[in-house]
Amino acid sequence: MSNPAWAYEAPLRDMRFVLEHVLDAPAAWAACPALAEVDLETACAVLEQGARFASAQLQPLNGPADLEGCRLEPDGRVRTPAGFRAAYQAFVDAGWPALAGEPAWGGQGLGLLLDGFVREMLDACNHAWNMYPDLLHGAAATLAAHGSDELKQRYLRRLVSGQWLAAMALTEPQAGSDLGLLRTRAEPQPDGSLRVSGNKIFISGGEHDLTDNIVHLVLCRLPDAAPGTRGLSLALVPKVLPDGSRNAMSCEGLEKKMGIRASATCAMRYDGATGWLVGEPGRGLAAMFVMMNSARLHVALQGLGHAEMAMQNALRHALERRQSRAPGVRGEHAGAADPIARHPAMRHALLALQAQVEAGRVIAARAGLALDLAEHHPDPARRAAEQARAALLTPLLKAQLTRLGFEGASAALQVFGGYGYVHEYGVEQSVRDARIAMIYEGTNEIQAIDLVQRKLLGDRGAALLALLAECSSEAQACAAEPGLDEFAQALRGQCDAAHAALAALLARHDPAQVLALAPDVMDALWWLLNAWAFAASARAALRAHDAGAQWQQGRLDRMRYGARWLLPRATLHWNRIITGAPELPELQAAQ
Repeated sequence: MSNPAWAYEAPLRDMRFVLEHVLDAPAAWAACPALAEVDLETACAVLEQGARFASAQLQPLNGPADLEGCRLEPDGRVRTPAGFRAAYQAFVDAGWPALAGEPAWGGQGLGLLLDGFVREMLDACNHAWNMYPDLLHGAAATLAAHGSDELKQRYLRRLVSGQWLAAMALTEPQAGSDLGLLRTRAEPQPDGSLRVSGNKIFISGGEHDLTDNIVHLVLCRLPDAAPGTRGLSLALVPKVLPDGSRNAMSCEGLEKKMGIRASATCAMRYDGATGWLVGEPGRGLAAMFVMMNSARLHVALQGLGHAEMAMQNALRHALERRQSRAPGVRGEHAGAADPIARHPAMRHALLALQAQVEAGRVIAARAGLALDLAEHHPDPARRAAEQARAALLTPLLKAQLTRLGFEGASAALQVFGGYGYVHEYGVEQSVRDARIAMIYEGTNEIQAIDLVQRKLLGDRGAALLALLAECSSEAQACAAEPGLDEFAQALRGQCDAAHAALAALLARHDPAQVLALAPDVMDALWWLLNAWAFAASARAALRAHDAGAQWQQGRLDRMRYGARWLLPRATLHWNRIITGAPELPELQAAQ
């Protein structure tokens, strides 16, 4: 049975607010011929149906599936928990995998912004289940960009529709973050195919019973490959070959994990499995980055989904749970025992979580809109600018929303007290499930390195300067609105600090010191983005007359809380970047 104490109400009102009032997404879609038919009402209707599917089909499976887990049969097949296969078939029948797919391959072409909101709801209700279809869009995009015409014709429609699922096979026992160490071999065959041999670990959905076929994208080495990452190629290796026979690949084991136990995390062996080259020889990592970047944004949404779910349930519990008399409560609200939501410590915990979840959704939506514009806007210069914006936001979103998911779930558990430590209340599972997102698809430490080396120093700060120009425009707009000057000042302060920090980073020539500051750069820029989201949301709330006065005031109050109580945390990080970090001492083993 599902847990009635752990419930979900999709944040549809907030999603509509972000689409309509914060980002004015309908106007952006209208400027793109491929998206011109996606109006606000269509978008909201899609989100309502997505919410219904997530709440009705997935959320009831979440707790029971965590207890049941997956099992590996003696014949090498993996069985997913009860209800997973039926839910996936319903997902495919309703057309959800094709939501953002290219119409040329059977997709609906509704864009990644809308798709991202749906994924957030799926992850909130059942992270482990959504692990199976979460790689589909990235796999299809990789094949569309780099696959041969023959491979596209054979596999792309089935991936876009969700008829077949995909797996991404990168990691090996000796090659985690450093993919240059991987050893899986690919031998060319006379018929143009490859014979792939090697072992991969931590392969999400490498084997399962949800679809008849699973399309593996496998990083491997050709016989004449150069050492390191320059020698990597990418192969498409299906579980079932075109003639209907089973390929020479098998699941050797399932990991027993801290969380997402209903997601099959497989150790895979390829015993001369038949595959085909995707892209050019030795350019496999470049091709795989299409899938990896898609996956990183999807992982960010996993964190946002967990934070939203945990926040909702913690707030509900705090409003119902009575414990002690709250200080300063008088009159009709006074009582021998007040709801714990009236106590300052709980208000801090819940307001901080609410403010960050709402700001995080705005930032994630801006990245989704950037990807849509980068793909479809008619102006090449605008497409390039939006692609640079999405690239800059990707490591920030992946690292910071996954941290919010885990730390937010942990904060919610604290609100529940001892009840939160018990499985039947749901939040302890969210803590366990959310933790992996900080590790896979490039650890958050790797994201910080990517942010500094590639996204800031790689273009000498050009993408950041464009972001700061957008933030400065928002500050100016807030300054023109009565009552929003504190948001304008806070955002200007973050922009000034970012300019100074960028100049300091560009002036440093010691790579070790720059990398030592990477975590501070990551945190500081995230607070800059939060400052923008707080300001843009506050200004949008003033325009959202259809939302009602109480809703408007609540949004303004939470954004003010973020600006007043949370943004000061950025000061430490900006100061370190600008003034320089102390030298890191070497580590010594414990004596």
